[in-house]
Amino acid sequence: MHNLLPQSFVSTLSGTINDHLDKNNIDHEMWLLPPLVDLCARLREPGQQQHGTLISEGQAARANGFLHVIIPPDTNPILENGSLLKGLRERALDDGGIYLHILGALTAGLEGTHPSNIAGLKKGNCIAVSNARRPFKNDLVLLRTLEYAATFGMKVFFYPDEPSLSGEGVAHEGYIASYHGLQGIPWIAETVALSTQLLMVEETGIAAHFSQLSCKSSVELMRWAKDKGLPVTCDVAMHQLYLTDDNLEGFNAQAYVLPPLRSNTDQQALLRGLKDGTIDAICSHHEPLNATAKQAPFAESTPGISNFDTFMALACQLVRDEVLSLKELVNKICLNPAKIAGIETQYAEIGGAVLIDPDFKWQVTAQTMHSNGKNTPFFNQHLQGRVVETFFG
Repeated sequence: MHNLLPQSFVSTLSGTINDHLDKNNIDHEMWLLPPLVDLCARLREPGQQQHGTLISEGQAARANGFLHVIIPPDTNPILENGSLLKGLRERALDDGGIYLHILGALTAGLEGTHPSNIAGLKKGNCIAVSNARRPFKNDLVLLRTLEYAATFGMKVFFYPDEPSLSGEGVAHEGYIASYHGLQGIPWIAETVALSTQLLMVEETGIAAHFSQLSCKSSVELMRWAKDKGLPVTCDVAMHQLYLTDDNLEGFNAQAYVLPPLRSNTDQQALLRGLKDGTIDAICSHHEPLNATAKQAPFAESTPGISNFDTFMALACQLVRDEVLSLKELVNKICLNPAKIAGIETQYAEIGGAVLIDPDFKWQVTAQTMHSNGKNTPFFNQHLQGRVVETFFG
């Protein structure tokens, strides 16, 4: 068994894990990893329980190795009242069995006009603040808001997108979108926003994390920022490493996600950035949807992919393809995300472990998925690698 647990995680669990291996007659190669930390997932509660709940998605997260999950603030109601967040975290642990970490709203109502009550959000133990994918009124508002957040020592999570360029687009601007008559989203919509935000970080000195980068130029900009020594990190969604806009062929709404699936050139740049360390982490960008959400015509359907259940199989594939070593994978999906989220101490104190069978072959079906959301472009495909057990407590 490949044991990648930090030493502090081993002592309380080693007997339990060995008993599990013996009881189930497991004698082939397994991986033992620390619990996964997800830097972006939507659990659909509060406000969209028709798609998922803290119970359903929390249990799906835990079954797939995620013990710590970070959610963005664009729920309903918006996560901007620090005094209400404790109850949300308690329900996530009691009902879903996961530790929930919350990004508070950077601007009031996420309207991009003036700062939220960042002091109250810090008191409510938000790990950072974000405006999700909502725009700012102008760059001056962004600058002043970042300056204000910096006074409280709050990290900012960005999801770079320039709405004047992305507009009503639903797919990567390229041949596939043109052939299908779909309104495109140019790659520059991401990089224009990212460029501005990086310059604002340089000006204010605020620590920032950039989530779900999707294109080649974004990776290049992050290299530049890190070479300059800016206090920045970034992640990529797992599906961006395996899917491209080719998967939209035939108006496949299951592959409709924002930011959109990009070109093969972008995909290869993301893999290189992951391998050379420019990209610090991999998130799930889990967005479960009910059965009707993907049944409308492509442009009118709801964007999102349910990713908890396929995450580990794709992670195993990264190791088989020698994109990452197993140790590097642990850094990208466990240790680095905990550091980025600022929960290292809690992460070590809570401990836990995830047992993975990297050779387990299974088919993605409604019956093999734990999440309420069955919206995945991998549906009915055969994947290899799965979480066997999540140990905790």
